[in-house]
Amino acid sequence: MSDCLVAKYGDARLPRYTSYPTAPAFAATVGPDAYVRGLLDVATAGPASIYLHVPFCRSMCWYCGCHTTITRQDAPVLEYLDVMKQEIELVAFAAGNALPVKNVHFGGGTPTIMKPDEFADLMKKLRSAFEFEDQSSVAVEIDPRTLSAAMIEALGENGVNRASLGVQSFDPVVQAAINRIQSYEQTEAAVIGLRAAGVSSINFDLIYGLPHQTIQSCIETVALAAKLRPERLAVFGYAHVPAFKKHQRLIDEAALPNASQRNDQAEAIADELVKAGYERVGLDHFALPEDELAAAARTGELRRNFQGYTTDQCDTLIGLGASAIGRLPMGYIQNHVPIGLYAERVCSGVLPTAKGYLLTQEDKLRAKVIERLMCDFAVDLVGLSREFGYDGGFLLDRNDRLRELEADGVATVRDGHVHVSQRSRFLVRAVAAAFDAYFGSYGRTHSKAA
Repeated sequence: MSDCLVAKYGDARLPRYTSYPTAPAFAATVGPDAYVRGLLDVATAGPASIYLHVPFCRSMCWYCGCHTTITRQDAPVLEYLDVMKQEIELVAFAAGNALPVKNVHFGGGTPTIMKPDEFADLMKKLRSAFEFEDQSSVAVEIDPRTLSAAMIEALGENGVNRASLGVQSFDPVVQAAINRIQSYEQTEAAVIGLRAAGVSSINFDLIYGLPHQTIQSCIETVALAAKLRPERLAVFGYAHVPAFKKHQRLIDEAALPNASQRNDQAEAIADELVKAGYERVGLDHFALPEDELAAAARTGELRRNFQGYTTDQCDTLIGLGASAIGRLPMGYIQNHVPIGLYAERVCSGVLPTAKGYLLTQEDKLRAKVIERLMCDFAVDLVGLSREFGYDGGFLLDRNDRLRELEADGVATVRDGHVHVSQRSRFLVRAVAAAFDAYFGSYGRTHSKAA
């Protein structure tokens, strides 16, 4: 990608578009009553996915953008899990106790901060409250530094078949700069143990744009990661937003790469992963050719949700836990972020909905356009517009941002189809933003484009 395009678009703060509209558009006018009404419909809307947010870690990684709390004690975790079980009961009751479930994802924080018996008990509660389909998938995000052999055994015994391991970088200089010291040996031991326990798909998270990171350190990290042969890798650009995440102020801003350097790091990681036999999937994921994520990308069945690129075809996502976001046919629902307020609502017998967004038909059209761009780097605007009941030129007329991107060679528009050029794929979020009716309304809350 040319330096002039990086200079023009690379520093732009853009959403990752794991949803549309994005979370800043959510409003408190959508509360528990709206969620209850929405849950009444989900049992007939096909199988659902469930996301459980466990917002606790033993130490703070300074780059972290998640909602999490540091605790050295087990008591807060135990209390939180008790509340989450009550929330499961509330949701199951509102949905008529007949919600079919296809996928479960534990995120955080560090979900494996739970003790093995606590994890088993939570899975038992889920299976008793909902109707799990045959061949359902259970995924867990893992910090290899704190993963015990007993927890690995519990994951395998309770149906976990996917695990996502935080790696970020194997460079000790970078690790020190982000307060996350994690040896290759710790990661290797976690992978070996998980595979022995029956976890069939493993993902690594890598990050570029970190302090003191270089192209060479990125290449060396990929080489070590590829030795362990995870089925998938997700490669994210570090989002430095110290105004919103105060712990990020501990990072030396002078050591952060600029937009051009970030782009070079991302390209170097992508090139090395392709050399290692991985296929590029969407903007920032990579998968082995035989993995179903790679297959979905080849067949146009790739989806995008809050966990990134996925093969999950469910249109309903139930979010459980503090700050968790759910998606129903009617729109989005988000729980209260403060753990205390979340617990207070649940313990009083009320769904802990803090805010949400009710989708219009136009929102659904724009969401589909953005998802296809993010997944396929191309979209049939005319065809989708007509499918949703709009004139074929609805999203093309007076679209100044799209015309500017076309003039710069980032995208082409022909016969109602938009294509993102191969050399500009890292700017696909800038193209997606051309169809975001809310873009620019919420300030610098998102990550850089490159």
